[in-house]
Amino acid sequence: MRAILMFILIVFLFFPIKAQEDKDLEYKERRDEVITLFGDHVSHGGYGAFILGYSEIDNMDAIVIGGRGSWIIGHWIAIGFGGLGFINDMHYNDVLSQNVNLTGGYGGMVLEPIILPKIPVHISAPVLFGVGGVAYMSSYGSTDWDDPNYYAEDATSFLVIEPGVDIELNVIRSFRLALGVSYRYTSEINLFDTPVDALNGLSYNISLKFGKF
Repeated sequence: MRAILMFILIVFLFFPIKAQEDKDLEYKERRDEVITLFGDHVSHGGYGAFILGYSEIDNMDAIVIGGRGSWIIGHWIAIGFGGLGFINDMHYNDVLSQNVNLTGGYGGMVLEPIILPKIPVHISAPVLFGVGGVAYMSSYGSTDWDDPNYYAEDATSFLVIEPGVDIELNVIRSFRLALGVSYRYTSEINLFDTPVDALNGLSYNISLKFGKF
């Protein structure tokens, strides 16, 4: 009888100690575990966005329209691609004796850190790295884009980097509204009657983002 009681006592003492040792070992393993960017514990999402903006290009008012698609990792950083097109106001050129304007576009990779993404109003900082092209367009007495009398007098390509800051509003789970400002900086452009830095400048935009955040 005494032996049975002793055995039961040992069992009751051994298992709690063993359980605690296992728990301590598990905690140590978790503490020492390397947290990876693409581990199972990291959430993944994505979004598509429509972007509408205003800028000044070559000292003329310009409209900017584009889009972006990004993969969101862990709610706090998005990686994707985006593209934007622009056109500035038609104006008269004395040398050509015609109405002229600049039109073009650019696109590339976008990195977007997102600060405090789960609160209703937060900040993101998208940066676009890419390439683009611009044309010096002339119009022979017309301001109608459906008119065939539009000609590209000159065209060139450029490199671009455009960092920005957005204030984002979590409207609903699948929709965010972002109001932002960015600065477009390009390599020097070689274009007829156009400053080499004509495309550099601020852009103010509104983005409609749809997806899983």
